[in-house]
Amino acid sequence: MDTDNLRLFVMAAERLNISGAGRELGLAPAVASARLAKLEQELGVELLRRTTRKVSLSLDGSDFLPYAREILAQTEAAKAALGGSETGPKGTLRFAAPSSFAQRHIMPLLPELHRLYPDLTLDLRLSDTQIDAIEGSYDLALRSAPLTDSSLKGRKLAEDTRVLCASPAYLQSHGTPETPAQLTDHRFLAWIDLEPRELIGPDKEVFKLDPATMTCRTIVNDGDAQREATLAGAGLSINSLWSVSEELASGRLVRLLPDWKLNDKSVLWLVYPRSNVLTPKTRIFIDFLIDRLKNRADWGVA
Repeated sequence: MDTDNLRLFVMAAERLNISGAGRELGLAPAVASARLAKLEQELGVELLRRTTRKVSLSLDGSDFLPYAREILAQTEAAKAALGGSETGPKGTLRFAAPSSFAQRHIMPLLPELHRLYPDLTLDLRLSDTQIDAIEGSYDLALRSAPLTDSSLKGRKLAEDTRVLCASPAYLQSHGTPETPAQLTDHRFLAWIDLEPRELIGPDKEVFKLDPATMTCRTIVNDGDAQREATLAGAGLSINSLWSVSEELASGRLVRLLPDWKLNDKSVLWLVYPRSNVLTPKTRIFIDFLIDRLKNRADWGVA
């Protein structure tokens, strides 16, 4: 099976544009179409449905796409092992990450990434709702949760300490809670799962912070929206330190009950399917992110 034709298929499937994929590979539209037709004839299935208006993946094409990516990844890794890779990473790396984290901490790194690795294209898929790294055929994903999925491997990027906070204006109007029990008298900005959280006191006592027992007039699924609502004085909220460390340092937000810690084992993990070969481009991007972000001490301050 011709890997050049596989690469063309993968690029066309990701862009839903055969001519555009062909141009990126230096192929005329007619040549690109002919190569894809040859691949489909070899496999005996239609991979891409073409109409005069659009291109779409067929069911067979959708099933075949992750295997095509894996074959290309295996080929790239094999060349690297034999010293046959290029001097730097090239191609497209599909990376899924929480939108709030990426906008605050990954986007500012892009100019440096592009300068260091000019042949690497980063295909970012951003959502604060967890994305399935396997079903989505991603090379890499960032997760903020305990790594319990046995189908994934990962490397720790940084701590993800969570804190309870509010704006000075809100506290001036509603008072500052001095004990966990007083939290139930306050408005609470709840995350979409509405799951209770445990607070652990200095003497190891446990308090269950349950949104069901609080006044929750706002429920969100986006970390940036939660931070901005807290800054605006809409209520108390639980936020990651990587999201609110600057606001806490400047006094725009106030940390509440600092002697109580959230019983939350979340860590920022860079994960990839266990079955995937760790390609040079993926390994280099992992190393790049860890080098730039792992020493953010303010994210792990308890």
